[in-house]
Amino acid sequence: MSAGPRRVRDDRGSAIVETVWLGVLLLVPLVYVVLSVFEVQRGAFATTTAARSAARAFALAPDDAAGQRAATAAAAQALADQGLEGMPVAVRITCTPYADCHSGTSVISVRVATRVDLPLLPDMLGSGTPSFALDATHTVPIGRYQEITGGAAP
Repeated sequence: MSAGPRRVRDDRGSAIVETVWLGVLLLVPLVYVVLSVFEVQRGAFATTTAARSAARAFALAPDDAAGQRAATAAAAQALADQGLEGMPVAVRITCTPYADCHSGTSVISVRVATRVDLPLLPDMLGSGTPSFALDATHTVPIGRYQEITGGAAP
């Protein structure tokens, strides 16, 4: 009894297939990480620019109320210029040593806080799109952009 021709399993070519699959499995997460890092870096640059722009807008305003509105608008515009329009932005302004920021030689600090949504991730488990929180602070003396005459002592 002869068993007939016996087929020998040939592994030639399987290394190429395995390498391609391994490459794809490693490349997809690597591309995602690179895209996420670029998105966060873009957001960090935008937030820093927003803080600087908000501080300048606040300093150029005639009073604190108008300065707050101008600073918020400037921060939102700076974020929009970097493609982050519609992102929530919080602008907090503090000044020392005077309570009225537009008097004397006050030094103002502007903190801008926002977030960047991570790319290609859907709303997971109903808790919202995954995001990365960012904030930046810029400090400037009020007299840098505006001449101050007089001023109350602290």
